[in-house]
Amino acid sequence: MVSNVRIEQLFTIKESIDELSKLLIQVVEDGASIGFLPPLDPSDSTLYWQNVLAADVILFVATMNDIIVGSVQLHLSTKANGTHRAEIAKLMTHPNYRRNGIARSLMEKAEERATQEERSLLVLDTREGDPSNLLYTSMGYIQAGRIPSYAISANGELHATIFYYKVIG
Repeated sequence: MVSNVRIEQLFTIKESIDELSKLLIQVVEDGASIGFLPPLDPSDSTLYWQNVLAADVILFVATMNDIIVGSVQLHLSTKANGTHRAEIAKLMTHPNYRRNGIARSLMEKAEERATQEERSLLVLDTREGDPSNLLYTSMGYIQAGRIPSYAISANGELHATIFYYKVIG
């Protein structure tokens, strides 16, 4: 467990856009299934981050020695029948910093914020077989279902995704 990790909310992307873009490129190159395929063009990565922040999206980053090593998003549902729920999205940790509790710390911060936002249900999905499945189940997330052939990889292979939920607060 890394003790010098700071988790903070970003309210603006401007100062961190280069680091965030490099982080996204690195995790995609390493095989993460977060909506992108390698090789990820730096301009596409930058464009993605430029459009992330919105009134219903809360972005947290993990930093070590003032370097961004991970991030997670909390998407607050704005639907009239869904103001009690939120989605965890785009959890990522730089490959060089994995297995140090960074993803868990990011998830804990997102859950804490969801509680502050009076959200009682969290949902997320992840590729079947990824290490993140172990993290989510260890944090009390319950498998809600599996959809086959949900995401395509760079080699054209189709992968299932697993949907999870957790009741909080």
